[in-house]
Amino acid sequence: MKISRLLLTSAAVLALSLSAAQAKDVKKIGLAVANLQANFFNQIKQSVEAEAKKRGIEVVTVDAKGDGPTQVNQVQDLLTQNIDALIYIPAGAAAATVPVKLAHTAKVPVINIDRNAVGAPGDTFIATNSVSSAKGVCDYIIKQAGGKGNMVIIHGQKGTTPEVDRTKGCMEAVKANPGVKIVAEQWSNLWSQDEGFQIMQNMLQAHPDVNIVFAQADGLALGAAQAIKVANPSQKIAVGGFDGDTAALEALKNGVFDVTATQQTQKMGRMAVEMAVKIVGGEKVPAEQLLDATLTTKDNVAGFIANHP
Repeated sequence: MKISRLLLTSAAVLALSLSAAQAKDVKKIGLAVANLQANFFNQIKQSVEAEAKKRGIEVVTVDAKGDGPTQVNQVQDLLTQNIDALIYIPAGAAAATVPVKLAHTAKVPVINIDRNAVGAPGDTFIATNSVSSAKGVCDYIIKQAGGKGNMVIIHGQKGTTPEVDRTKGCMEAVKANPGVKIVAEQWSNLWSQDEGFQIMQNMLQAHPDVNIVFAQADGLALGAAQAIKVANPSQKIAVGGFDGDTAALEALKNGVFDVTATQQTQKMGRMAVEMAVKIVGGEKVPAEQLLDATLTTKDNVAGFIANHP
């Protein structure tokens, strides 16, 4: 009996020793960002770097500026720099799987934020529940329009996770309101304010009686609101955005547009670093981690301006 207990104890100690030997400390993280011109991605970058600094971890950040092939090259370069983990926000849908496959071939774990690669997901995916949040935004602007009217949708980058999910969520709201008709849709490339302005200008020329606009990012919403102001239509047009960008929150406070969904960008960045440490250390983490966004209007925006989640 004593010998058996001794053997069991020795086996347990050996297992713990092996586990400790296999576990690694994270010293360097690669951060591949889709486009740092976007405030949303900048917020995540700042949060990742701040959390890493607290933990004594170096971060090497690269910006694809919205170009998928550029990002593939950047990730290839990161993998030559002895990174322990890759935090990855795909620049587009087309080449999104390549960096994940490259990293996994190099035995480097991948933490995806905001966008996942269909067919080659990261070791964990951190994002907002865009389906339910977009439904909330579209429910709100449809209600503002009295539950009926002509609606346009300014999409984000086609095929990316947030674009697909936000479309799905908004369509749930539209289907529940038979008095609403979608008269035009157009996709953007960079989710930018300039694109929102140009797209909305064209939509207003083709459909001057529009009264509901869902722009799938705050940059697009700000551009759309600017185009509406220039056109000066006789009807009230309800405009909804998505993200909770810092400039957009100020604009929302001032009545430039009507509603957004504020994402927890600071938390996403902190979580990504935490997940990198856990995965490299041998811990199991969930394959998908979806966070809530908060429906934000002029009534509750002040709290998010003071303290972004």
